[in-house]
Amino acid sequence: MATSMSRAPHHRFELEDYLFLEHGSDVRHEFQEGAVYAMAGGSARHAELAARAMATLITQLGGRGCRVFSSDLRVRCEATGLVTYPDLSVVCGELALEPRDRWGETLLNPVLVVEVLSPSTEAYDRGDKLASYQQISSLREVVLVAQDGPRVDVWRRGGEGGWDVETAVDGTIELRSIGCALALPSLYA
Repeated sequence: MATSMSRAPHHRFELEDYLFLEHGSDVRHEFQEGAVYAMAGGSARHAELAARAMATLITQLGGRGCRVFSSDLRVRCEATGLVTYPDLSVVCGELALEPRDRWGETLLNPVLVVEVLSPSTEAYDRGDKLASYQQISSLREVVLVAQDGPRVDVWRRGGEGGWDVETAVDGTIELRSIGCALALPSLYA
């Protein structure tokens, strides 16, 4: 899901207010430091890439104790306060949900998130949003899928809390945190 680049807040919200408003809203919003930002819809290509990645992961993870979630499930980065909708998130084991979200729609413990990049939000997705994701203690990998051509970047948590990136423009790229792989020819078919 692409985020609107208009980042000027008009009103400050508490997390509970945001969660209440978001539950009844037809429009998705990102939450950061008390501000709520409308998210733009994705293109057909964006939706197709997210769907192919989801199908691949669901097939490969079958019966292994990990679940794949669509962009309908929010993720909260407790350290930075960001609440957003990654295109995909994966949890292995039990779900940890935001206790202040009485509807159970906000995840705290993804092991992997996937973002399909949009031209209007790529800089944000590769910058501040990635940095925020990297503060989630359970997260092991962030997968950034280019929309305009075959390129997948996998950011992996390394030793001593650092992050390393591996980029693929053809072939297959491993998602070590969940024991899966993305074949770029199939993803971009």
